[in-house]
Amino acid sequence: MDARKLNRLIRFDQAEQNPAEGLLAGVDEVGIGPLAGPVVAAAVIFIQPIAKNPAFYPLNDSKQVPPPVREKLFSEILKNAVAGIGVVDEKQIDKINIYQAGRLAMKHAVLSLNRTPDRLLIDGRVKIDLPIEQKSIIDGDTKSAAIAAASIVAKVYRDRWMVHFDALYPGYSFGKHKGYGTREHLKKIRDKGPCPIHRRSFSYELLTT
Repeated sequence: MDARKLNRLIRFDQAEQNPAEGLLAGVDEVGIGPLAGPVVAAAVIFIQPIAKNPAFYPLNDSKQVPPPVREKLFSEILKNAVAGIGVVDEKQIDKINIYQAGRLAMKHAVLSLNRTPDRLLIDGRVKIDLPIEQKSIIDGDTKSAAIAAASIVAKVYRDRWMVHFDALYPGYSFGKHKGYGTREHLKKIRDKGPCPIHRRSFSYELLTT
């Protein structure tokens, strides 16, 4: 690991922050694809310089970072940034659809920040319903330090909740697959039926194959 990747992420944010001045927040969500559990979004504003902090060298899209490293990054991000979390549970997902749930979680994440950002960098093609300047960036979690940090925060937060749900609803192995439609998870649903945190609006055709 070295500083080159981190510096590229930081330079991207610096370029996006100009000519706009003020606070820049990265926004990302996790949990669009699972069959169970909430969708979680995070918004992150760095308030300390991180370029010379080796703890941030692994910063990247959360899917590219091993779980133990994600946990360490999570702690470092909270020491060097302000973060907001937005959560939309499975009942609301079923009511408004997963796309709108993701947008709503992002909105809640931004609103829960204790500082108001002047500009948002949002992963993907999403725009959220807030009167703040914003830019959608495809694969933003591999390009922007702030978005990558939001990806890490949202992922760790959601994974911890899924471990909690594993204890509440034993037998589904939520702590292992985090609600995604793995072969093991599908078999558990087929054998036991869905539990209260399963998304009823999702298609379960695979269960019969």
